[in-house]
Amino acid sequence: MSPRCNWMWGLSRRLLLSGRCQLFARHNVDVHRPFSSVPHPPRVCVVGSGPAGFYTAQHLLKHHTEVLVDIYEKLPVPFGLVRFGVAPDHPEVKNVINTFTQTAQSERCGFFGNVTIGKDVTMEELQAAYHAVVLSYGAEDKRELGIPGEDLPGVYAARDFVGWYNGLPYNRHLNPDLSSETAIVLGQGNVALDIARILLSPIELLKKTDITQCALDALIQSRVRRVLLIGRRGPLQVAFTIKELREMLHLPGTRPRLDPNDYQGLGDITKDLPRPRKRLTELLVKSALEEPTKKDATRWSVAEREWGLRFFRSPIEILPSKDGNKAAGVRLSVTRIEGTGDNSIAVPTGQVEDVSGGLVLSSIGYKSIPISQAVPFLPKQGVIPNSMGRVKESPGLYCSGWVKRGPVGVITTTMSDGFETAQAILEDMKSGNLNCSESRPGAAAIQKLLSLKQIQPISFSDWEKIDAVESARGQEIGKPREKILDPQEMLSIVSN
Repeated sequence: MSPRCNWMWGLSRRLLLSGRCQLFARHNVDVHRPFSSVPHPPRVCVVGSGPAGFYTAQHLLKHHTEVLVDIYEKLPVPFGLVRFGVAPDHPEVKNVINTFTQTAQSERCGFFGNVTIGKDVTMEELQAAYHAVVLSYGAEDKRELGIPGEDLPGVYAARDFVGWYNGLPYNRHLNPDLSSETAIVLGQGNVALDIARILLSPIELLKKTDITQCALDALIQSRVRRVLLIGRRGPLQVAFTIKELREMLHLPGTRPRLDPNDYQGLGDITKDLPRPRKRLTELLVKSALEEPTKKDATRWSVAEREWGLRFFRSPIEILPSKDGNKAAGVRLSVTRIEGTGDNSIAVPTGQVEDVSGGLVLSSIGYKSIPISQAVPFLPKQGVIPNSMGRVKESPGLYCSGWVKRGPVGVITTTMSDGFETAQAILEDMKSGNLNCSESRPGAAAIQKLLSLKQIQPISFSDWEKIDAVESARGQEIGKPREKILDPQEMLSIVSN
């Protein structure tokens, strides 16, 4: 983010003292209503309000009747990747927000949005206020390709592109160039297929989702008609799931382009594969080698858009246009597989080929970043060193989600992961390894620090005001919601 954007974001987060005294007084009272039968209940704080954070909090509250949990989030709004990562045409996946809302509305749970841990509040201050601190802040950075031309206009990280169409405030000014007929997606995971589907979906379908209006307007004008998804390895190693593949195969107005040569002989191998991989591979083989149904053949024959999978190709350079001002394609190294299954690696054969396309999206994964020098971190793996969620050599410090295990898995994986970390905390409370005998001030101490810095924390009831405005705006145009993109506008809604 540019210095100017940082300054504006910082300004938008601060309270103007005039006319705000009543609002701030409300935030300076303890959010937990009296209920506890113990004099010094355990206080736990969770950093990050995505699935990992909420599932950790949920398990703690369910299995310990006295614990108080506070959730801190740097954005004014909760739910992390459920709000900003799940594709807009997957509303069923977002239903977990209902469960998270129940957790946040518990008497024993507090939510503090618009608070950046490591900046507004230090880790040392947080640990002094709580018996246990759980880091669940996810993977907020992107992996770099590390190849020439990566910084050319027309090249975008998948994380930024997804954030743009999903309303992540940091990406609201991305304004991607969609003037090329061919888009090249580097990666073959679920995010890569989400991007391909959004680029190729009929506008009438997207209009009914919570995609941002600026993204919808850009897609209406988009000239993209073809999406190629490039993978370093073969069809047995694709990272997307069968659900996403089925959606692509049945996407209205779009046909698949699958090279039959890529799938020859795979039918004999599938019987020995794990069931999820077996079903996925069988569908790929069927789609590539068998005659389509009459219905599919008719539909594909008139389709104006298409997508395809390219295997055994690794990007080595983004090719510039003739004037050098933007991307015009990707140079690929042809690879071969060494090893078997998920442990196989792609090695270059020495052959190269060029693919033309003025829109390049890098979908090679996310990565976590350190939150503080006070917290151990493994930069190469992009995770906090831990055992079952217990941060190594850091009593009272825990982690869950992607910062714990790396950016892999789906929401149900994160649920299990969050439960595991919460269980570790409960076990440590019971065994005495986590000392909860001394009173800790919890949110009251943190609120005092924020007050001194004139930072406006956003409560969950504040979020519900923002939610109501978004829902009302969406209802006016036939959408489930119209997301607010500007944090300053969010804070203004709360203040009124």
